[in-house]
Amino acid sequence: MPKMKTRKCAAKRLKQTGTGKFRRFKAGARHLMTGKSPKQKRRLGQDGEVKSTERNRIKAALPYGLK
Repeated sequence: MPKMKTRKCAAKRLKQTGTGKFRRFKAGARHLMTGKSPKQKRRLGQDGEVKSTERNRIKAALPYGLK
């Protein structure tokens, strides 16, 4: 049976933690920043965690995980 392909869009957007969870970038941090508070901008700069409901879809997209 051939090897499964990695979804490159997921591989470029996600990072895997040591425990196997996935981290993602938060939306809304690219432009229109002048109307956002400093607290909101700080929080947008931090990584967010992929929700547990999405985890099965991510694992299917990345069959061999991320290095």
